[in-house]
Amino acid sequence: MAYIEFKDVIKEYKMGEVTIKALDKTNFEIEKGELVVIVGPSGAGKTTALNILGGMDSATSGEILVAGKNITKFKNKQLIKYRREDIGFVFQFYNLVQNLTTLENVELATQICKKPLNPKEMLIKVGLEKRIKNFPSQLSGGEQQRVAIARAIAKNPKLLLCDEPTGALDYKTGKQILKLLQDTCRKEMMTVIIITHNAALTPMADRVIHFKNGTAYKIETNQNPTPIEEIEW
Repeated sequence: MAYIEFKDVIKEYKMGEVTIKALDKTNFEIEKGELVVIVGPSGAGKTTALNILGGMDSATSGEILVAGKNITKFKNKQLIKYRREDIGFVFQFYNLVQNLTTLENVELATQICKKPLNPKEMLIKVGLEKRIKNFPSQLSGGEQQRVAIARAIAKNPKLLLCDEPTGALDYKTGKQILKLLQDTCRKEMMTVIIITHNAALTPMADRVIHFKNGTAYKIETNQNPTPIEEIEW
C-alpha cells in the first residue's frame, strides 16, 4: 500500500446552476519520503488536490488514504489534529504574521505540535541566523519564503505541501528555495509535494504527476533525480 492514495477523487463547485469539476476521477499514489512535483497549467486542479490532501478542503466523492487512513471520512476534530500534527504548508505568498519577528513566526507554528523541531535551528538551516530578530517587512521576498519554509519544517510534519513556492521569486532565489526543499526531503525523510506550472523542474523529483482538466493523466517515476543546482529553466 502506498503512503498516499487518491482513488477516483471528484471535487465539484456549484455556481448557481453551473457545476464545475475541479477534480474529475483523479487517481495517483505517492510513496513515503518521496519528493513529488505536480505539474500542469493554471486551472488543471493541482491546488485543489493539494488543499484536499492537506485537509483544507473536502472531496465531493472518492477516497484519499494517508498512511492507511481515509481522510475523506475525518470529522472536524480529526481534520484539525491532522493539519496540526501531520501537515506543513508552504504557500506562494508567505502568510507571515507581520508584527512578529522571524523567530516568533516559526515559534508560533511549533506551539501547536507534539514533536516540533527547534525554531532557531530551522532558521539557521535556511540561512537566516542573522535575521532572527527582524520583522517580515525588513526581509526580502526570498528571505520571507525561507521563513515560511522554516516554519513549515519546524512543525516536523509528515507531509510538506508547497503551492508554487517559487512563483513570486527571482531565478536565483527560487533555485535556493528548491534546493532547501530537495535537501529537506532527503535529510529529514519528509514527503514533499511541490505544485508548479514549470515543467523544467520535473527532473528534481522522485515522482512527477501531470495534471490536465482536473485529472492526473500521466505519472512518471525517476530513479535518479537531478540536483536542482544542475537544472536550468
